[in-house]
Amino acid sequence: MNAWYLICFLSALAIFIAFANQFILKMQTTIAITTGSVVISLLLILAVKMLGDSTALEMTQVVSSINFNQLLLKGMLGFLLFAGALEINLAALRKQRWEITALVLFSTITSTVIVGYLSYYLFAFVGWPVPFIYCLLFGALISPTDPIAVLAIIKQMRAPEGISVQVEGESLFNDGIGLVIFTTIFSVAFYGTEATFTDVAELFLVDAIGGIVFGLVIALVGHFLIINSRDVNIRLLLTLTIPTAGFAAANIWEISGALAMVTSGILLGNITRSKATERTGPEDTRYVKDFWHATDSFLNALLFLIIGMLIVTMPITIQEIGLGLLMVPVVLLARFISVGTPFMLFKKYRQYDKHSVKILTWGGLRGGLALAMAAAIPRDQVMIAGSDLHDLIVIVTYVVVIFSIIVQGLTISPLIQSSIQSAKHVTGK
Repeated sequence: MNAWYLICFLSALAIFIAFANQFILKMQTTIAITTGSVVISLLLILAVKMLGDSTALEMTQVVSSINFNQLLLKGMLGFLLFAGALEINLAALRKQRWEITALVLFSTITSTVIVGYLSYYLFAFVGWPVPFIYCLLFGALISPTDPIAVLAIIKQMRAPEGISVQVEGESLFNDGIGLVIFTTIFSVAFYGTEATFTDVAELFLVDAIGGIVFGLVIALVGHFLIINSRDVNIRLLLTLTIPTAGFAAANIWEISGALAMVTSGILLGNITRSKATERTGPEDTRYVKDFWHATDSFLNALLFLIIGMLIVTMPITIQEIGLGLLMVPVVLLARFISVGTPFMLFKKYRQYDKHSVKILTWGGLRGGLALAMAAAIPRDQVMIAGSDLHDLIVIVTYVVVIFSIIVQGLTISPLIQSSIQSAKHVTGK
């Protein structure tokens, strides 16, 4: 069995879990798939360790051969971000632009610093004296909320529009600032370079601003071609070129492909879709929309199944799992402080739902992007109390991500329902 066959079988398994979930557990689909894949991973590990099963061993080895970093960051991410951005309401995004800007810039940086300091002392307390620069690196990779996890769960919860736009907008746009912070600290930690203001500013301008500008360019080209196309299938294929060729070009030119996909997706999903509906009618537009909705659901299912199964690739120990669980409240505390602080200021000028900060804190999910960044940490370069720093950070990140998707994803619904009821009480509806 090779990696491609495994991905084909995992795709079928993800769809089967989603189908069975409708009738058995009736959980949110992403949570059900992630939970199911963790259970399957544990069964595989038991089959290999206790029974010596050759098929389970072969599957484990094939899963280990998948380059998760490349699969997500260089492949699936373009499709997932583009599909998610197509559904963003541009008018609602404009209304929340200051809140989203604060969450993307201030909250991500603040959370990185808080997690860095708290994890430094926590690692030392439990007998893993991790140097501060690597703790700060962990803070940088775990602080940005994951657009894939957030969009997959929050959308199906039908949160109030104001909160939904804040959560979705932040998760889509904070890739740029998150990547700049991670890349800068990574260079200092492993290459000994100095993080000067000029270097950081240049990296931000080239990566983040370059990605946004490139996204505008491909959106303009795509808009012209789609509007002037007479065949609905050609229009659909034109949208496919953006997360394929467009995403690949951005990565080759070393600008933010993620921000390019978000920018182009928002413009095509609002301006182009509106113009296309006027010219061709709603049926053709719905055809393209349904395709991307199905693509988004399928790739999300596959991604979260792979995330759950990554446990079979890790040399995991009980101590490292415990450390990951101790890190969960650290990450949540940093999120609460970094989100709550700007909202204390915003509340002086605008009214918000009383559950806003709670939902933004508990709904700030982590997912595949954090794991992909953790996987980028070099192996066998730094040893901490006999453990490889790469393995330690990946395992701790994995535990935080699984907790985020399963526990926070399962328990965010009551908060959102309370917010909906509060809104109805205020409006009298």
